[in-house]
Amino acid sequence: MIPPVPTRSDPSGRNESGELSFLRALRTSQPELADAANLYLSLLDLQHRVRLRVSLPWIDIDGPTFARHVREGRPILRFEQIPLEVSDLRLTIRQTADVLHRCGAVEPADQVRAEALGRSPGLLAAAAAWYARTANRHTGAPPPSATAEDDTLDQVLALAMRPFLSRCAEAFQPRPELNTWTHGYCALCGAEPDLAVIVSATSRRLVCGHCHLQWGFDSTACPFCRNHDRARVSSFATADGQYRVFGCDQCRRYLKAFDARHASRPVFPTFDSVATMPLDAAAIQRGYLDG
Repeated sequence: MIPPVPTRSDPSGRNESGELSFLRALRTSQPELADAANLYLSLLDLQHRVRLRVSLPWIDIDGPTFARHVREGRPILRFEQIPLEVSDLRLTIRQTADVLHRCGAVEPADQVRAEALGRSPGLLAAAAAWYARTANRHTGAPPPSATAEDDTLDQVLALAMRPFLSRCAEAFQPRPELNTWTHGYCALCGAEPDLAVIVSATSRRLVCGHCHLQWGFDSTACPFCRNHDRARVSSFATADGQYRVFGCDQCRRYLKAFDARHASRPVFPTFDSVATMPLDAAAIQRGYLDG
C-alpha cells in the first residue's frame, strides 16, 4: 500500500512558505531560471491569498460509489461541488492575466481577452466548459480543436482555478478510498499528472497538474498510455539524483519525478516543476513530447 500522503498545505501556510523560500533561492542558485521563478513566485502568492478565502468543501462520497468511479475511470469532483465564489474567480482571472503579462508569458492581446473573460457574464459557463474538457478525459474522446487564443485562456483558467481545486484536493487527500484509484489521471478532477514522487524502489505517486492531488500509481507503467514494457521506458536523472525523467518510447510522452527517498522536504509541485525546466529541454531534445 502507498504510504499516507500529507496534505499539500495546512491552514498555517507552512508548505506555501517553504515553497516560496525555495523559489527565491532558485533565482540565485540557477540565474537562468530567475524569470520563471519570479513568475511563479507571483502566481503562488496570488493563489495562496485566494485560497485563504476558500472554504474547505465536504466531498460526500461513500466507498461503494467511489469503487464504481474507479471501475468506470470517472473522476469524482463535479463542477458544482467546487467552492467557487464568482467575485473571487473574476478577480483571480484578471490578476493572473496581469501577472502573466508583466512577466512576458502572454501577449497584450491575450491579456485583454483574459480580462474580458473575467468580466464576462458567461464566466461560469466558460469555466464549467474548461473543467468538463479535463474531467471527461476518461471517455477517450479527442479534445476539441483549439486556437492559440483558446489555449491561452485555458492556461489562465487552469491557474485561476487552482486555489479552488487545491482546496478540494486538500479535503479529499486523506480519504483511504484514494488508495484504490489505479488510473493515470487525477481521481478528483481528471487532469493529467504534472510530476511524480518516487516513494521507494517499487512505489511512486503522481501529482495532478491542476489540483495537486497525489495518488499512488504503478511504478513501472506509463501513466499516459499504460505501457508496461520496461524495455520501452527510458530514464535519466540529474547529477545529484534528486530528480528523474521517465520517457515512454510507445507514446513518446515523458514525466518528471522528485525522488523523495532521501529528501529532507516534501515535494513542492510548483517549485519542483520550475527547478526541473532543464530536464524538460533535455527530454524534448531526445524526442519526447510535453503534453
